[in-house]
Amino acid sequence: MTIAIEVRQLRKHFGSVRALGGIDLDIRKGEFFALLGPNGAGKTTLINIIAGLALADSGSVRVMGYDVRSDYREARRTLGVVPQELVFDPFFTVRETLTIQSGYYGLKNNAGWIEEIIHNLDLDDKADANMRSLSGGMKRRVLVAQALVHKPPVIVLDEPTAGVDVELRQGLWRFIKQLNGNGHTIVLTTHYLDEAEALCSRVAMLKQGNIVALDSIKNLTNTLSGCMVRLRLTPDILPAPLQPLADNHEDGCHFLALEDYAQLENVLAALRAARTQVVEMQVLQPDLEEVFMKIMNTNQALEPPATAR
Repeated sequence: MTIAIEVRQLRKHFGSVRALGGIDLDIRKGEFFALLGPNGAGKTTLINIIAGLALADSGSVRVMGYDVRSDYREARRTLGVVPQELVFDPFFTVRETLTIQSGYYGLKNNAGWIEEIIHNLDLDDKADANMRSLSGGMKRRVLVAQALVHKPPVIVLDEPTAGVDVELRQGLWRFIKQLNGNGHTIVLTTHYLDEAEALCSRVAMLKQGNIVALDSIKNLTNTLSGCMVRLRLTPDILPAPLQPLADNHEDGCHFLALEDYAQLENVLAALRAARTQVVEMQVLQPDLEEVFMKIMNTNQALEPPATAR
């Protein structure tokens, strides 16, 4: 198994504030990996250290085998980072910006790849527009293009779809999934947990500078027992025996929290006994958002299995 990013005992403080408390993490080559956590959990600090934008107090990071401090030139060549902030030079067009970015990496005759990036990110009609004239969503597309211009094997996306429209989001993910299919390692941070669940194979959850969960999405969601049942009833009255199971009542639907699937027959029996008709029923499976909320609201970390790395 080839490791794309190797993090060992990484620690970082900003004054008295501990940003990272001894992170150990392996991200495999070709993986689509998510870093999740609330604001202030340490995600951006970790990314900045990986990218060489910040120095750790202790510990080590390697990208494609290159130490980010002692082999920083090679480490940075293997990495493309899309930052959260909209940082751009207002004096150049989109195409000029990408050509200059190519020059930073010593790339000549890169026009063909630049045009391919421009096309795949739907920037064709903005290629000769000045950067300062672009909308926020278009500027974010250019940031993605800049991160890809030197064809890095590892791509880090730090909240890439924050504040952008649905069309851009879908187009961006089509292109990123294509890159991942071609062997690129993708590391994603996002507050859209549905994106992480749909795209990523494994997830690390950070809380207060520590990894509190690390596993595949399937294994993480399997840690939650039971299910949620959504019912639309006629009449819209929940029988008394089922009221202890009630979790919510929204848009004319009752939500019941069941400890296991065996309880479902008891629910139906209670409805039949009360002569209550089921107009609509849906069994909702536990998802990544539920796992995330459970972990963030508890003091106990989920121990990753030995195979999690």
